[in-house]
Amino acid sequence: MLNALLPHSGNAFRIGISGVPGVGKSTFIEALGLLLIERGERVAVLAVDPSSAVGGGSILGDKTRMERLSMDPRAFIRPSPSSGTLGGVADKTREAIRLCEAAGFTVVLVETVGVGQSEAAVAGMTDLFVLLQLPNAGDDLQAIKRGVTELADLIVVNKADLDADAATGARSQFVSALKIMGHRDQAWRPEVLQVSALDGTGMEEFWQAACRFREVQTSSGGFEQRRRAQDQSWMWERIEAGLRERFRRHPDVRAALTSLSDEVREGRVAASVAARRLLDLFN
Repeated sequence: MLNALLPHSGNAFRIGISGVPGVGKSTFIEALGLLLIERGERVAVLAVDPSSAVGGGSILGDKTRMERLSMDPRAFIRPSPSSGTLGGVADKTREAIRLCEAAGFTVVLVETVGVGQSEAAVAGMTDLFVLLQLPNAGDDLQAIKRGVTELADLIVVNKADLDADAATGARSQFVSALKIMGHRDQAWRPEVLQVSALDGTGMEEFWQAACRFREVQTSSGGFEQRRRAQDQSWMWERIEAGLRERFRRHPDVRAALTSLSDEVREGRVAASVAARRLLDLFN
């Protein structure tokens, strides 16, 4: 099915949105989605909800936090559980993006679970990676943390309505930090914006910045290069996932796994030794 849909996909603007819990990702996405559908776009939202490490379940409440957007027929919202997948996304998010594009959605927004500095996976499957930040969320050292920050194409200080001075200060910190921090794309200099998704302030400016990014990337060939690299990464991710699944189903591995796990747990066999024995059985 994915092969059949390939000629009909790839035309949407893919935007990944990340940030710590409480930064207002859902409110930001609803404000952006409402702005876009009024401009004639069809918007798909793929929201990833964290799964419990204890019970394994997810609340999947993103639709309730995007009440107005979820009722509009020009928008589609699909919450999915992370189910233990690392990087802030779900296991089949890439496939879901392709399906939404083939269905005619022109903008696909991917909302990550919100776990902090480790959500790099969404940057590897979208065209534009947006990092939301809070006013008063940290000092200059917080602003220059590596990892997710240096992958961001746009940094947005949300909830500027709560404390305008703090939002302005946070924006200045990130602008200064970006001057000494490298970026993955030489053709684009990341921008820092202030918005209040709750009252809509700055959302128009955000979309203008996103469109500037798309124009720069299109003219420089960055979009094509980024998507080709992402497709290769997707292939290797599925290979690695398939190998893990085949390893667990291998009859010799399954026969030895319980006893070796017990020996590791009891301290009689080193974990690395047990891993090598199991891998030898898989061969």
